[in-house]
Amino acid sequence: MQALSQSPTDPAFVQDPYPFYHRARAAGDLFLWEDFGQPAAAGYAQVKRLLKDRRLGREMPADLAPPVPERLQPFYDVEAHSMLELDPPRHTRLRGLVLRAFTSATVEAQRPAIEALCTDLIARFPSGPFDLLEAFCRPLPVITIATLLGVDVARAPDLLAWSNAMVGMYQAGRTRAMEEAAITATQAFTAFLAEEITRRRASPSDDLISQLIAAEAEGEKLTADELTSTVILLLNAGHEATVHSLGNGVKLICEHELAAHASSSENAPLLTEEILRHAPPLHIFERIAREDFEIYGHHLKRGQRISCLLAGANRDPDAYPDPDSFNPTRRGPSNMAFGAGLHFCVGAPLARLELQIALPALFTACPGLTLAEPPLYAPVYHFHGLEKLIVTA
Repeated sequence: MQALSQSPTDPAFVQDPYPFYHRARAAGDLFLWEDFGQPAAAGYAQVKRLLKDRRLGREMPADLAPPVPERLQPFYDVEAHSMLELDPPRHTRLRGLVLRAFTSATVEAQRPAIEALCTDLIARFPSGPFDLLEAFCRPLPVITIATLLGVDVARAPDLLAWSNAMVGMYQAGRTRAMEEAAITATQAFTAFLAEEITRRRASPSDDLISQLIAAEAEGEKLTADELTSTVILLLNAGHEATVHSLGNGVKLICEHELAAHASSSENAPLLTEEILRHAPPLHIFERIAREDFEIYGHHLKRGQRISCLLAGANRDPDAYPDPDSFNPTRRGPSNMAFGAGLHFCVGAPLARLELQIALPALFTACPGLTLAEPPLYAPVYHFHGLEKLIVTA
């Protein structure tokens, strides 16, 4: 296995990680990413195979798990009940219960509210240059998920702040200050949800939290801890990916002068998929060996971590001809933006719906939308999104 070195916090890598992903694919089916100290895959077929391999999971075997520092315990108490971090059979049970509430009909029912929210946000745009992330890309998904959950949208700024702080725990090069911010956010978030859940149990409503409380399979329901972790996961994952996808997508559309194309709802499905392929919000997803086994000629030991480079898979020329070009009418295999296998993102249909509504709404209302400053990607990894997106409408 060839070893490659690339700091995930290097400024040049942050702005354009794709040359490294191409180099990584050329190194073979697997390569050793020295900076992470673990094997990784960057090819489409390889990433898809790893994500679907049941010998790989998300849970570290209990006998190999390092102790959690006491100061970080509140965060990992929530993680302990998150289906994103669990394997079957518990993952199967939790995902099944969530999908009973988070149905395609539930998602599609949000369309009128998303359309109205887009109209309202666009009507508030200032006349001069402004940050589209703050004015449109951030509020749209967080208000949408808050509405879906039945949470007071006036609390959206709090939800956004808590989510941003908690996501910092996953970033490369996280600091002690980031950890402390995440713990404070976790405690505030769980306290807020405890009140919300108590209120719904006493007086159910037609919202996702009430539906999750009522969801039942073979006599089992979500426990209070599982319900809290699930709602936090839906909010954190549900808005982070959409914020970045919207921002990345608008950047691409403006840079390629595709406003007219983007204004058509008929073009939105393929355009959305190409944005997710070309500039996905999540670049890396880690798996853990559940047993000793060999794959691609490499022997993985139980408890060993391996990285799936989703963004690398999305630029594999074996899957997508001319992969570095942005082609809004491209057709091809399903992109890896939302993963694959058991942990395929349950919020993917909602994220796609938001993009397919928001982009035509934005470019129909603002056909002359242009970049007022060259946008830069935020210095974080594994998410890949812009620091700001200054535009004129």
